Amino acid sequence: QECIKPVKVEKKPGKAAAKIKIEADGSYFQIDQNGGAQKLEKAKITLNDCLACSGCITSAESVLITQQSHEELCKMLSSNKSAAPSEQKLVVVSVSPQSRASLAARCQMGVLETAKKLTAFLKSLGKCVHYVFDTTFSRNFSLLESQREFVKRFRKQAEDKKALPMLASACPGWICYAEKTHGSFIIPYISTTKSPQQVMGSLIKGHFAAQQHLKPNQIYHVTVMPCYDKKLEASRPDFFNQEHQTRDVDCVITTGEVLKLLEQEGVSLSDVDPAPLDIM
Repeated sequence: QECIKPVKVEKKPGKAAAKIKIEADGSYFQIDQNGGAQKLEKAKITLNDCLACSGCITSAESVLITQQSHEELCKMLSSNKSAAPSEQKLVVVSVSPQSRASLAARCQMGVLETAKKLTAFLKSLGKCVHYVFDTTFSRNFSLLESQREFVKRFRKQAEDKKALPMLASACPGWICYAEKTHGSFIIPYISTTKSPQQVMGSLIKGHFAAQQHLKPNQIYHVTVMPCYDKKLEASRPDFFNQEHQTRDVDCVITTGEVLKLLEQEGVSLSDVDPAPLDIM
């Protein structure tokens, strides 16, 4: 279904409010005081207008979730495997500690054991996943950067009234809500530090790509996250590299989608042989 504002009415100063008439086919008409009718256009809300409130699934959001899903990941792995060697991408999966902990609880295993078995399982998908990393490092990196930003703001609070308080959040839903509902009032107070997911995206497409002597667009980066809103975060234009025409995070799948992959492959995570953890 489409998420839309039903109509957009042009208000003219000094005139009474117009009446709205809805035809049988769903068309909207603005009726003025003289009885004249003007057809109104539907004002569609784009994905960037979405507050990520989980109150509905818009048509645009449905497309996004289709593009960033375990089905899309499987399609990519299949096409990447059959592509010419020069066109194949290095596939990297970054797993959040929250997702790892959830899977450990679900499978009644230790966190480290889960991490090793999950690494083995992900690398078995089409035998096209090359590296599996833990985002705990990027989480710590993000915290340190937030600390640095706070100290910087604290030191200049006398000259900048909007330096404090500093609002920090890695929740894309909250960030989106703040931007859309409070705008310029709240934005100066929001920390500019990237979330752990996007810090990891920068590291993979920047530092790690350089290590591997690859361009950012030669790496396909997947993250495993606990929340669907991370798909919205990864799609933000802020995290798109114009020079190389690639996103910092190409695909986001949730913990639940990992379980779907296990079910799809007919595999129980507890039965998977563990694999060594990758280090960047």
